[in-house]
Amino acid sequence: MREERTDVLVVGAGPVGLWTALLLAEAGLEVTIIDRETRTTTRSYACALHPRTLALLQPFGLTERLLQVGRRVQTIGFYDGESRRAQLDLSALGGDFPYLLLLPQSDLESLLEQRLRQKGVAVRWNHRFDGFKDEEEVVAATVEELSGTSTGYIVPHWETVVKDRWPIRAEFLLGTDGHHSPVRQRLGIENERVAGPYFFAAFEFVSGTAGQDELKVVLDEASTNALWPLPGNKCRWTFQRLRASAAEEFPEKERRAVRVARPTVDEQVRQFVEKVARQRAPWFTAEVKEVTWCTEVVFEQRLAREFGRSRCWLAGDAAHQTGPVGVQSLNLGFREAETLAGLVQKIVRENAPLQSLAAYGARYQAEWRRLLGLSGGLSSAAATDPWVRQRSARLLPCLPATGEDVAPLARQLKMSFSS
Repeated sequence: MREERTDVLVVGAGPVGLWTALLLAEAGLEVTIIDRETRTTTRSYACALHPRTLALLQPFGLTERLLQVGRRVQTIGFYDGESRRAQLDLSALGGDFPYLLLLPQSDLESLLEQRLRQKGVAVRWNHRFDGFKDEEEVVAATVEELSGTSTGYIVPHWETVVKDRWPIRAEFLLGTDGHHSPVRQRLGIENERVAGPYFFAAFEFVSGTAGQDELKVVLDEASTNALWPLPGNKCRWTFQRLRASAAEEFPEKERRAVRVARPTVDEQVRQFVEKVARQRAPWFTAEVKEVTWCTEVVFEQRLAREFGRSRCWLAGDAAHQTGPVGVQSLNLGFREAETLAGLVQKIVRENAPLQSLAAYGARYQAEWRRLLGLSGGLSSAAATDPWVRQRSARLLPCLPATGEDVAPLARQLKMSFSS
């Protein structure tokens, strides 16, 4: 049986996985990165990069490229019916990037993959992690190469089969493989549900106008909704569905580059978007000219009881999940990757103690407990608007910030954020 060796095996080639692999490659480590999909996503849920994330990417020359394809948003407005109830101004955070950058996640993934290839690392698509054994000095992971075959005659369908399987021995195994993380499951780490599930429907559409450079969040008594301005004359409505109408599993990201036109259905969807938008946001008057993409997705607030152990660790959605509006899971995942890659580099190249990784787990476990309101969180004061106070638990995952940026935004709402 064939066998491979590498310094680090990264499982999962989403944004956090690609960024993790890039950081390790930049540090001079040998990296192998695998993903069971066939390619990066061609479409995705809304992607918003926080100011701290843009600053993190800048030294690698990535931020400038992303600014060319993204849309900058400085303010976040909170609405209930006709009324604008509160707002956040990201310019108050200062720094070089005092705004959110909204862009298709496919653009972010493509740029990261391109930069990774320039470092001599190619993502092994159609490769699946199957399990591992801890051999003290290394992790022996079993990897399967997948292939597809057409089956059936009357109703043909595509079936995935295992083409080959072999062990890869690595000094470290890093799981950046999403909500259902096989790495986390093989480690036996419980993924604790904090709240949810919450069901959402997202609709990307072409508008008659470019719209305002503001993220508009509608927090009525029953639902959380968001209108995202995208590059060009595109927008995206995200509506919380009040009843579960989709399967309980997370839908797969759409990876097809071509969308099949269905005129009758498309018109029904377009009318649905206009109807629901004007019910929940009566101020919405823009014309929905064409719905170009839609999907249903389930969000839960979850946190892994551990971020890893020994030579196997997690980052990004493999370790946590929160609501869709603040995009905290993706952005904090980038910071986790930076910390984790730095520690792994010191252990592999500078003989730092393996136990130093425990601090990584403790640090981000504590930060996520604050973001999820499990310890501390948002607290109101006498000056806090009653509408804001009533919705404080729902506002916390809507804040586009992590780390030291959360408290200044909370103060704009006349609230405090603490542990």
